Amino acid sequence: MTKSVKLEEKTLDLLQDINLDVNAGDTLAIVGSSGSGKTTLLSILAGLDLPTTGEVYLKKHSLHQCNEEQRSEIRANHVGFIFQQFLLVNSLTALENVMLPAELANMDNAEQLAKDLLTQVDLGDRLDHYPSQLSGGEQQRVGIARAFISKPDILFADEPTGNLDSKTGRNVADLLFDLNKQFGTTLVLVTHDLKLAARCQRQVIMDSGCLVEGKVEEIVEDAAEDIAEDIQKEQVESPAENLAQSKAASEG
Repeated sequence: MTKSVKLEEKTLDLLQDINLDVNAGDTLAIVGSSGSGKTTLLSILAGLDLPTTGEVYLKKHSLHQCNEEQRSEIRANHVGFIFQQFLLVNSLTALENVMLPAELANMDNAEQLAKDLLTQVDLGDRLDHYPSQLSGGEQQRVGIARAFISKPDILFADEPTGNLDSKTGRNVADLLFDLNKQFGTTLVLVTHDLKLAARCQRQVIMDSGCLVEGKVEEIVEDAAEDIAEDIQKEQVESPAENLAQSKAASEG
């Protein structure tokens, strides 16, 4: 699979010769510096964008042959999302935010399911609070509950701990993997945090639009410098010292 865009008279290759299988129940981390193509890949895997060439299948659905309405229906039936920026609806309470996907899917007992999930993520006493009344970690927990309410077959997470401090990020990651195991959901996440990537069964690195698969310790060895520079530049990702700690742990 490839993805290219035209810029005036030039063609920019975002993804090149991507071949990737993700099996049911897998946990996969996509690691790479900004501009490497990892978010573009995530968008195409989720049916939010289309490849320039190649084929993309999700639950045997040919995403590359579907129009936007068809892909939207597939996402509603099979896919959940967790975003770095939380993307909660500011005018809705925590309960209403979590209920929203279930209501759109015409699920029975949407309110009770949302209450149960919010209780499970330790927000049972914050049901009526709006996003502006919640901390970043609490908003991300609402986002996780929202993602799981429809019991998706596959969950896509784009920097799920990127806007959180290290302690809150660890707690959110624990919750994410606990719920993922409980629901038996396939997980594909994009992250700069190598410790978070190490918790996945598989890791791949995006490098200039190309895909390389390997264990985290190999990724650290090959990509630590690029990722560290990116983390320092953005100042919203995991601390750069995590790279050194991860490398030390792998060597130990």
